[in-house]
Amino acid sequence: MNIRPPVSPLRAAAPVAAHPALHAAAAGRRRALQALAAGAAGAALSPSPSAFAQAAARDAVVIRFDSSPYVPTPQKVVDEMLRMGRVGAKDFLVDLGSGDGRIVITAAQRMGVRGFGVDLDPELVRHANATAKQAGVADRVQFFQRDIFKTDLTKADVVTMYLLPEVNMMARPKLLAELRPGSRVVTHDYHFEDWLPDDRITLDVPEKKVGTPGLAYVYMWIVPGQGGGRWQGKMPVAGGQVLPVELDLEQRFQLLTGSVTLGGRPATLAFAEMVGNDLNVIFNAEIGGKQVRHEILAATRGGEASGTVRVGSDNPALLQGQVVLSRSMARPANFGPAVAVK
Repeated sequence: MNIRPPVSPLRAAAPVAAHPALHAAAAGRRRALQALAAGAAGAALSPSPSAFAQAAARDAVVIRFDSSPYVPTPQKVVDEMLRMGRVGAKDFLVDLGSGDGRIVITAAQRMGVRGFGVDLDPELVRHANATAKQAGVADRVQFFQRDIFKTDLTKADVVTMYLLPEVNMMARPKLLAELRPGSRVVTHDYHFEDWLPDDRITLDVPEKKVGTPGLAYVYMWIVPGQGGGRWQGKMPVAGGQVLPVELDLEQRFQLLTGSVTLGGRPATLAFAEMVGNDLNVIFNAEIGGKQVRHEILAATRGGEASGTVRVGSDNPALLQGQVVLSRSMARPANFGPAVAVK
């Protein structure tokens, strides 16, 4: 992966199953997002994974091919990026600024994925393709000399990036426009500002000498679908009742704000987000004189959403049931301003 000097923006230097695990995963992501909101690959490779690890000692060096400097991604960071991106055999992986190709090659070797990388440096591109051939994965991965802003991302299930912050921000509208909801974006060291990550981790990487020496930051986003608008339906509540529910939501990136009514009475919206095309809404409503927690986790498809509702904060829940919603009015998500590509 390349971090290139600021000669140009590309050459910078330094239906849902009612399974508790889905609600648990949503809870973990929600805690991470709430915490954030409140606070707010390289050297010559050989084909075997063990040889990637042996190259770690060289990862701190700025290598030069044809006078184009770049910074290799340490193998420990590569491994974590693939883990955090939930890369699997059926995924198509695209690496923007692919350098020596180690991210895509590692994924092809270990997970059997298909994909490609793009880079401006022709020597790095030739080197990455030669390494892929030597590694026995050239039938699954390729590398191209190409501008990232002219790269088609529509096939990608996962996109990886190690680019400067301003390049990330220029690429952000393209990622949100071209990637399917549910696709993942994983970056090393730099994020997308007010598009908060769905997951993040800090790694100790003693051999890392650029950015924050000794530390690497890995961020992951799930591209959100469109969940804004007015949703209506019926849902079960404590005591065996089935009451009408209405969600009136506005969306900024994956987060939703707005209002909820249950049985015609206002409820308190605690948290709402889009996870790909899945709508996750948590609110508190008065039932039998008590404030009771309700959580909706529903897969959206156009103007319809269906999934599960959990009532109560205990585990197991006081009540679990099905919910079906219809959207009578849609509001386009706010994905932030466009950033000019220099």
